[in-house]
Amino acid sequence: MPAPLPSAPSRSAALLLLSDGRLPAGGYAHSAGLEQAIARGWVRSAEDLAAYLRGRIHTTGLVSASFAAAAQHRTRSAMDRGDLTTLGPALAELDRELVARTPSPALRRIARDLGRMLLRAMRSITPGRQEILEAAGPVLQQPIAYGVVAAALGLDARDAAGLVLYETAATPAVAAVKLMSIDPFATHRCLAELAGELDELAATATSFAPRDARELPAHTAPLSDIAAELHVDHDQRLFAS
Repeated sequence: MPAPLPSAPSRSAALLLLSDGRLPAGGYAHSAGLEQAIARGWVRSAEDLAAYLRGRIHTTGLVSASFAAAAQHRTRSAMDRGDLTTLGPALAELDRELVARTPSPALRRIARDLGRMLLRAMRSITPGRQEILEAAGPVLQQPIAYGVVAAALGLDARDAAGLVLYETAATPAVAAVKLMSIDPFATHRCLAELAGELDELAATATSFAPRDARELPAHTAPLSDIAAELHVDHDQRLFAS
């Protein structure tokens, strides 16, 4: 039997749960490259931060959101068929394609660590969805893990894409408060000003959900890859990335 969707209040609660930066899934330990960008002088002001966030959501953010939407679509399809045996191979194909779009070994490792932590957290928090989460496999990159979790909690592909896009912008925005001594109101104003773009990008990402994994976006952000590799050898750092 297909797993039933949660009621509307449960869906709302799931969105709040997954978008909460205090969820013990590891995201709070990362700056998404911002620490290195500040150290190198690439980000110096609130205006620079806004540009940094905008650049992230339109490149790696759109790619990650598209893979999250695709993972949600494949997971939901397997649930509707009542056959989870095909889920692992379908997600493995997505994982391979996302690896191909991530040149930095450091970023690939971080994505897997965060994906594993998210799945671990959700197995503990939502034991009723254990079968779905187990069928997905033990190690998935974070965007794909978000898609699986979204489907397991009754969220749709647009929800999954939106969650990942928000996380893409919010992670460095929150880290900026510690790294730049910037007014936290200013950082959240940057997020608020991106709301319309985040919504548009979520719609774009969702349109890729049913497509073949090879057809998903492959936008790049070379400086993010460079920053991630530089950060590995950075002696004094506040964040893991």
